[in-house]
Amino acid sequence: MELLLANLAHGFSVALSFDNLLFALLGAFIGTAIGVLPGIGPVATISLLLPITFGQPAVTAIIMLAGIYYGAQYGGSTTAILLNLPGEVSSVVTTLEGYKMARNGRAGAALAISALGSFFAGSVATILVAASGPLLTQVALSFGPADYFSLMLLGLIISAVLAQGSVVKSVGMVVLGVALGLVGTDVQTGQQRFTFGIPELSDGLNFAAIAMGVFGIAEIILNLERPEVRSVLSAKVGSLFLTKEEWKRAMPSVLRGTVIGSALGILPGGGASLASFGSYMMERKLSKGRDEFGNGAIEGVAGPEAANNAAAQTSFIPLLTLGIPSNAVMALMVGALIIQGIQPGPRMVEAQPDLFWGLICSMWIGNLMLLVINLPMIGMWVKLLQVPYKFMYPAILTFCAIGVYSINNNVFDVYQTVFFAVLGYVFSKLKMEPAPLLVGFVLGPMMEEHLRRAMLLSRGDPMVFVERPISGVLLAISALALGMMLLPGLRKKKEAAMAG
Repeated sequence: MELLLANLAHGFSVALSFDNLLFALLGAFIGTAIGVLPGIGPVATISLLLPITFGQPAVTAIIMLAGIYYGAQYGGSTTAILLNLPGEVSSVVTTLEGYKMARNGRAGAALAISALGSFFAGSVATILVAASGPLLTQVALSFGPADYFSLMLLGLIISAVLAQGSVVKSVGMVVLGVALGLVGTDVQTGQQRFTFGIPELSDGLNFAAIAMGVFGIAEIILNLERPEVRSVLSAKVGSLFLTKEEWKRAMPSVLRGTVIGSALGILPGGGASLASFGSYMMERKLSKGRDEFGNGAIEGVAGPEAANNAAAQTSFIPLLTLGIPSNAVMALMVGALIIQGIQPGPRMVEAQPDLFWGLICSMWIGNLMLLVINLPMIGMWVKLLQVPYKFMYPAILTFCAIGVYSINNNVFDVYQTVFFAVLGYVFSKLKMEPAPLLVGFVLGPMMEEHLRRAMLLSRGDPMVFVERPISGVLLAISALALGMMLLPGLRKKKEAAMAG
């Protein structure tokens, strides 16, 4: 306990520096803004902002990117409640009861419990990250190359299984992502592979170009196709204070949402959207006000909003302790760390204590900032919705081109971004979820490295992956997860859940 308190004190000393505080506030503000604006989302925004982080220290950059991620969970609830239009995927569930509460004249109460529940869940989940991080790091140090390979394979399979749409398409996206990650020069042999004689590809594909193209610019193109229909709620937001009865009904939902969100956030392929849906289904069965569901039940706002924020925080656990991204946003974080010259993994606590503990403590500060940003500034966020997209997109595209060029001062990176933007647009039209591709791109080279090490240590015997207990169990779980999702009955349930 004394060591934990000493580490937290060190973390706060890092997080409370002027630059880190400023970038935490910037991340929280941008996260709330892109959460409010429908159709952008944290994955697209972080991919677009990656270039501006390269000139910053690693701690400062990751604090800002993390603030964008969990800030988007706060902001997404504003449009979900006021407009019946989720600003973020994880806020889809909030529209079901939040908008009904707004129509019933309780928009203020819905926004208040959303912000307060998010703050509570985020704070509790951050404590969980701080407490479990060093413990899991010790466990991870006992992993061998075969265990790491099997763990990464499990992460890839679960990210494919839990992605929207066809499992076969998702697995194909994972394979494509792994293949793209192998482009460049083989570290061990020095041979170039999959470069097609293009000298610029000898160092591999540009991570920022892929992320920015597939997620950021492709999303902009798709949004330009959609008609702008935004009718702000005409009624006043009303009082932000909850009645005694609303408090009594909402608090158990917040607690349950915090638990389910914390658990699902840790799982590979899990995340905020899965947690919010799981919480909503739980509340419909367990809450005392379940008869009101469909007519503005406060439990249907409190539980999911707590769950998605808890999941956003705990999804950092596998990233910080194992170096494995649990979702597309965490894959972007891994990419940002690698570009900064930092290899995430079990030795990160010892090698980068400023980054590890500074990031954790900045989450507490960021959650407090978000509480202040969200409730008093609701009017400003509503005004933001009145800015036409046609004025926003040219500016975004211009900054994208400048940003990706400035990374290496190479126009070829801009061409890569355009190519992957077109590819991302095609993927969306074919209903192929791009998130598994990014996870595969990040994990592919790491998997290859651990596969080679395992085969060298076992003198070429592939049975090492089955004989090691940890590796064998992980492979069995991977096979079970993939097999279950290929069953027609479970596949239909999954599609219904994703659509819900």
